[in-house]
This record gives sequence, C-alpha cells and structure tokens, in this order.
Amino acid sequence: MRGREGIGVAGVVGVLAVAVAPVGLASQAADTGGERVVIADGHVDIGPRFEDGAWVLRVRDDTVDPPAWRDLDDVVLHVTDLATAEVPEDEAFSFLGAPGDEVWLLPQAQVEGVLWPGWNTQDAEVATRVAREVTWSLHGVEGPGEFALFLNGSFGEPDPVFDSREGFPQASGVEVNTHVHGNWAFLEPGAYLLDIEMSARLADGEEVSDRGTLRFFAGGGDPEAAFDTELTRDDAEPSDPAPDADGPDAGEDGSTGGPVVLAIVVGGAALVLVVAGLWWHRRSKGREGTRRG
Repeated sequence: MRGREGIGVAGVVGVLAVAVAPVGLASQAADTGGERVVIADGHVDIGPRFEDGAWVLRVRDDTVDPPAWRDLDDVVLHVTDLATAEVPEDEAFSFLGAPGDEVWLLPQAQVEGVLWPGWNTQDAEVATRVAREVTWSLHGVEGPGEFALFLNGSFGEPDPVFDSREGFPQASGVEVNTHVHGNWAFLEPGAYLLDIEMSARLADGEEVSDRGTLRFFAGGGDPEAAFDTELTRDDAEPSDPAPDADGPDAGEDGSTGGPVVLAIVVGGAALVLVVAGLWWHRRSKGREGTRRG
C-alpha cells in the first residue's frame, strides 16, 4: 500500500539500521542553547551525552554544518504530509489502524524529503563510562492520536519498541556506542509530546539519568504550536537502569533480535553488511498508568 507521496508502510519497514562508528564521532558537534528550530528533513538523533560532567538528554541535529547538540525543549520534529502512508492489509500492522487508514510515518530507512530520526549512544564519555547499556524509557504520550515506534522482526513483522496503547512506563535497553533507526508512527495529525528518559549505570556504580519532552508535529498546520504545548506529568523518580544480562535471551521481560544492517564508516564511505543479533532491545510494560492525552 502507498501513501499520497509514495511512502508505503510495508515498503519502508526494511531491515534494522545500526551504525557502529568510531568512539567519539557523535561528540564532534557544536553546542547550541535557546535557539528554537523546527526540523522537517534530514538526519537527527536522540541520545545522552556528558556536558561539564553532567549526564543530559539531547537532540543531535545533523541538518546543520557543523552538527549541533540541541536541548529537547528547543526542537520540534515535523512529520510532514510527505510522510503519509496507508496501513497495509497485513494483520501484523493492525496496531496502526484499519487497512487503508492514513498514518504519518517516519520510516526506518531514509527517504528523500522526509525527516530521519534515530537514537544513539555514541557520545565519547557515554561509550567509555557506561557499564554496558543505556535504558531508554517512555513515561507517557500526549497527542491527538496513538503513537508507536517499531522495528522489524526476523521475517519483516513489526517489532514494537514503544506503543502508546500500552501501560507506562515502557523501557528499551540500548547497547553503548550504537546508532539505531526505527519507524515512528503517528495515527492522527497534530502535536505529540513524548515524555522520555535515558538512564544508565556507570562503570564506577553511579546511576545517572535525564528526562525531558520530545516534541513532534504531524501533518499540516503550524508545527511551532508544539512549542506552546506543555506535557502534564507526575514528578516521578527516574527509572532504574536496565539490569545486566548475558545476552538477548536474558531478562524477565524477554528480548528480540533479528537480521540487521551494520554500517561501518570508512573514509566517508559506508560499508553495509548483513549480520544477525548485533542489537537487541528489551521492552517492559509499566504496571501503573495509561496513556495521557
């Protein structure tokens, strides 16, 4: 099935993209503060970094030269109508709606003219100081419709990372020094506020975390309106970092893995190899709370 500009859900959910870059590559970006921007095209990442010794959650904006680290409150990620798609007949995608329903989808694979957001744990200090992995948590979603972030399973079926229909908090473990892309789906147009947190246990035993609001605007209208929308949330304690595990089969919440793409940057060129089990995630459902908004 295809959207109005040719993006089809079944067509864009290709293999999981994981880029492994030299340690410190993600730190080579300028710091910006207070400048509000709407980003509708190009590459961005959400991730933690250390600033003056403090663990902070930031958006890395690669649409500018040099790349910039931005505060979450200074960014709206715009899912334009170029990113509309129709839900396919496949029952596996029923969590997106009925077949033929229109959704706003930022795909896992890069599409010209469409925003390409990912998440990474490649900050130099993060890669060297974190014991093993970073826990990415979703505490709630406010918006006009449902939201889902999903990857692709071993046989192309959707593998949810976050789903606003489920209880909160939800959590996913991300190995250090990795760079991942997924499919971001918004079922109705308008402003969405994601209450996210990234936390970790450092090699010296210290636990660190930061929490903030990630803003998206789907469809037409004025995306800057999302800046004026505030997230309503309880003052909750930071999430505990994901426990250490021996591999993809460990953990009481289970884990999944499948074929992925390893992109190794060598002299500016990307060497793409298909490998299995390089990256895995754990998703846990909160025992309390429901979707807010």
